[in-house]
Amino acid sequence: MTNLFDIKGKVALITGSTHGLGMAMAKGLGQAGATIVVNGNSSQEKIDAAVKELQSEGINAVGYKFNVTEEEQVKNAVQKIEAEVGPIDVLINNAGIIKRIPLIDMEVADFREVIDIDLVSPFIVSKHVAKGMIERRQGKIINICSMMSELGRNTVSAYAAAKGGLKMLTKNMATEWAKYNVQINGIGPGYFATEQTKPIRVDGHPFNDFIISRTPAAKWGDPSDLAGAAIFLSSKASDFVNGHILYVDGGILATIGKPSNEE
Repeated sequence: MTNLFDIKGKVALITGSTHGLGMAMAKGLGQAGATIVVNGNSSQEKIDAAVKELQSEGINAVGYKFNVTEEEQVKNAVQKIEAEVGPIDVLINNAGIIKRIPLIDMEVADFREVIDIDLVSPFIVSKHVAKGMIERRQGKIINICSMMSELGRNTVSAYAAAKGGLKMLTKNMATEWAKYNVQINGIGPGYFATEQTKPIRVDGHPFNDFIISRTPAAKWGDPSDLAGAAIFLSSKASDFVNGHILYVDGGILATIGKPSNEE
């Protein structure tokens, strides 16, 4: 049974993995024996620091700087990674941004930037990685979706549009590539305790109280909670799972929430 979840020696490229949930998944897969390819675009220093952090935990990790929205950069990077590290067995499309702007006030340029990074880049990277997977007749692609793939929320319309589109892109990738023994699925994280959310994760903060009360598990997710889902979708255990979005959200999407008079 343990062989079903064995990913030792697999090469996993995780976009936007220098910090946050991308780093959490990198650690989870790396601790399970995968070779991690860290990606970022803001600076080589951040990539080097992330690689060093992973290596300090005994994880085999390397880093490559490229812009996931620029097809030529992606194409060259994929070729370089496969030549220098090995064939990419697992791709996690994690890179993304969010701009919290009321829709009525949002500039078209801002809307397009979110769509470009959160929806177009998974298409670009997957397209070039999938070519090798199709030739080898095996591979795993994991698109990082969101609860906003299913629900709307004030000020995140561009993000929700992108993540809703990513859910359907995942299903269509599976439709076209499943016959080549490539599995394409998504993970939809709930609200997680990261450095970015640290300032609001304090008792009495309205958003913290909202998340605790809205989540059936009554807590924020720990970034390590994503590791099991990522390992499952990267391993043989998911060989007949395709076009599925696995929500790791503590049950938020399972419930309409508590009435105001319910304890």
